[in-house]
Amino acid sequence: MKKIVLAGGCFWGVQEYFSRINGILKTEVGYANGKTYNPTYEQVCNDNTGFAEVCYVEYDERIITLKDVLSKFWAVVNPTSLNRQGNDVGNQYRSGIYYFDEDDIADIQESIKELQKKYEKKIVTEVKPLENYFKAEEYHQDYLKKNPNGYCHINLG
Repeated sequence: MKKIVLAGGCFWGVQEYFSRINGILKTEVGYANGKTYNPTYEQVCNDNTGFAEVCYVEYDERIITLKDVLSKFWAVVNPTSLNRQGNDVGNQYRSGIYYFDEDDIADIQESIKELQKKYEKKIVTEVKPLENYFKAEEYHQDYLKKNPNGYCHINLG
C-alpha cells in the first residue's frame, strides 16, 4: 500500500473523484503543509495559515501505479492556475502533490515534464514532501456522498 496527498481545489470533489477509482483503498480530506497546529476549516479559509485543502490517498500499487494516480489527478485540475481551481480562489485551493516517499519524486517530476508538453503556460502545481497533515472536520469527510447536490468544481458525471 502506498500513499500520496493531493491538492486540487475544494477537497470535496477531489475525494469523491478518487474514491471511485479502482485500486484506491482510502481517501480522506484534510489540510496540509501549513503553519499552525490542527487548524479549523474557518482558519484555513480566513487566517492565512498556509494550508492547502487536500485529499489523502492510499492506493494499492499492484492495481494502480503512482503514474496512473497522477494521470487521473491531472485530468481534474488546471495545473497552470495559481491558487485557484474552478470558482475556488485562494492559497488554500492551490494545486499540489505532497509525497511521503522520496522514491516517488522521479515519477512526479516525469509526470509533470510530460504534462507540460500539453500546456503553453508553466505548470505551477506545488511539489513538496508532506510536512504536516491534519484531518478535516468530520462533516467534510465524504461530503459529496452525504450531499450529492453539493458544489463541486470537478465534473463527476
